[in-house]
Amino acid sequence: MLNLEWFRTFKAIYETGNLSTAAQELFISQPGVSLHLKSLETYTGHLLFEREPRKMVPTERANILYNCIIDAMNHLVQAEQLFCRNSKTNKPTIGLGMGFEAFEHTLEEHITELPFNIILKFDDYDQMLNDLDNGSLDLVLTPQKRQQAHIEYTPFARERLLLICGSETDTTALPALIAAGKKTDISQWLRQQVWFTTTDMTHLKNFWTANFEVQPDFRPNYVVPNLSSVLRCLRGGNGFAIMPDFLCKKELGNQTVMLAWEGSPCVENTLHLGKRKKTMYAREIRELEQMLTQNWFS
Repeated sequence: MLNLEWFRTFKAIYETGNLSTAAQELFISQPGVSLHLKSLETYTGHLLFEREPRKMVPTERANILYNCIIDAMNHLVQAEQLFCRNSKTNKPTIGLGMGFEAFEHTLEEHITELPFNIILKFDDYDQMLNDLDNGSLDLVLTPQKRQQAHIEYTPFARERLLLICGSETDTTALPALIAAGKKTDISQWLRQQVWFTTTDMTHLKNFWTANFEVQPDFRPNYVVPNLSSVLRCLRGGNGFAIMPDFLCKKELGNQTVMLAWEGSPCVENTLHLGKRKKTMYAREIRELEQMLTQNWFS
């Protein structure tokens, strides 16, 4: 009979290209890996790898097999992570989806205080809401909502998008343009400045569209991994960025960055906590919500 462990071993060999590395990844012996592979090749009737010194080269049949099983194998791994029990305790595991910066702001320093396990996911909000819908996540902090009968959303906080700049930035001309309400002149002046952003330019696009009624038509000078990196680049330096107010509150307070403009109109998002109405982890989710709320507003 076909053994699913053969597929797990095949996947490890395919992705590592080496029998010993696959054995280390699977926590089994190298002879065990070789036996699984030989059994699978016998079952399928096809050679799956060309054996070369220190390297396993997949055949065309191996490529086809890998593409057929990879999605199913990833789902099995996900199910294992969600439903396995810790070997020493019976702690439940809660799946939490949120933005990386929100995690840094609320949970990073306190996550070990929780009496249960956490699997964190940082992804786009559409995917995280899909994961909430299918049960892969239990709680999502999101600015988006969907109309789903079995999902409830609780308003959590409001974030305002701000135009900020490093403390060494020359903004002499900007206040007069803002006071005169000359949106065209403001946008032209801003296009000539140094800009920082992330690969996800949603905040910049939303702020620019709300204030100038067009998409930003310039290329930022520096694209860095996340908003926290943007903030670190701006501290005591020169340049502009669009930033949620909760993330730059401390830096604005100690004046390592400056508030250049709040926008007109102001651009705000309401963040919601989304969760399934029926869940076996209601107590754990309430405790997690309390920690998020306490740390967000502290």
